[in-house]
Amino acid sequence: MVKKQWQGRFHYGWIVVGITFLTLIITAGIRSTPSVLIVPLEKEFGWSRATISLAVSINLFLYGLIGPFAAAFMERFGIRRVMLVALSIVCVAVFLTSLMRESWQLYLLWGVIVGSATGATATVLSAIIANRWFVKRRGLVVGILTASNATGQLAFLPLLAILVTNFGWRAASLLMSAVALVLVPLVWLLMRNNPRDVGLLPYGAEPGSENLKPITGNPFIAPLKGLARGMRSRDFWWLAGSFFICGATTNGLIGTHLIPAAMDHGITEVTAAGLLATIGIFDIFGTLSSGWLSDRFDNRRLLCWYYSLRGISLLFLPYALGTSFLSLALFVVFYGLDWVATVPPTVRLAADIFGKQNVGIIFGWILAAHQLGAAFAAYGAGQLYTWLGSYQVSFMTAGVLCLVAAGMVIRIGRSSPSKGKTARIPLPEPQPQAS
Repeated sequence: MVKKQWQGRFHYGWIVVGITFLTLIITAGIRSTPSVLIVPLEKEFGWSRATISLAVSINLFLYGLIGPFAAAFMERFGIRRVMLVALSIVCVAVFLTSLMRESWQLYLLWGVIVGSATGATATVLSAIIANRWFVKRRGLVVGILTASNATGQLAFLPLLAILVTNFGWRAASLLMSAVALVLVPLVWLLMRNNPRDVGLLPYGAEPGSENLKPITGNPFIAPLKGLARGMRSRDFWWLAGSFFICGATTNGLIGTHLIPAAMDHGITEVTAAGLLATIGIFDIFGTLSSGWLSDRFDNRRLLCWYYSLRGISLLFLPYALGTSFLSLALFVVFYGLDWVATVPPTVRLAADIFGKQNVGIIFGWILAAHQLGAAFAAYGAGQLYTWLGSYQVSFMTAGVLCLVAAGMVIRIGRSSPSKGKTARIPLPEPQPQAS
């Protein structure tokens, strides 16, 4: 009955993508909220920028660390159940932040609880959905879901900045809590764990092929086994190392500190939030294009270009902030096209090297490295600002690190750590048009 209902041109997997997209938009909006709270919290409580950045750093680190375990829990207990629990926890924790008075409460609520709960609906969810529900268009699906991070910024940051300016920072926390609450019934009604739940094969799968079988076993042990397997591969270290730099130069540095850096140069908070949201606009195009390209071209070369261009833009940023608004707008466009364009090629490489069956947990650990880099940069840039009164050293260092990452990714697949032979990563086959 259900199978016949979805046998036409439209596949239920696209509904799953839509619900996942909305979920990632909400969690991206929630995770971007601290960037508009840094200055208001400084003024109200007298906390230093390093103190507030530490809470953001804890959030970013746990957001990444929880990824591989969230992937294992999704395999063991189902995607929908994990998403519902995570969203409920986020709703309560974000609401409670409006009542906090001490810095340890900021660390606990925004750092530990929100960081861990949003980590269960992180980019690793995109990898699982794409590889479980799709054979064709996997790169495009990862691009769509990755772009949701930018869309979350686009949708919420300007509104949050207006709320903070006119009604105080607590109004922003209450809004994000309410939005998370609205999403819970939608996930409960429409989310499905697997194509077989609606009597289907993955989109583009040949008749007679089987769905991916879920990984069984202890959800705490499976991620550790996945990490041990990954650590034996040199390619895992190249992917994780480059993604560490990716996180440091996006969520950690720009996502956390661009707004206060712009305010230091006389730009209002609403305008600065608009700049960060505009990065989100261009990132939508950049990430979708990256997903399309990752289905057709060598993903290592794509990553090398992305990191090189990002490094150039970050080296340009101190000049842009110190000169004209036009220069800053140029940075926003150039950097925005590259914001998270690295994700689709990285997911694709992880799937090609370690297999679609294992990509959730393996990519979860690669994402953990990404968020470790983000946490390092979020706190490090805040501490450097406290010492030096400027972000210039942080921006310049980030630019150089991106150029290092460009050199790392081009080496992926070149040699095997055990035999010293060239490892072949197949190039993506051209994808036929959907019928």
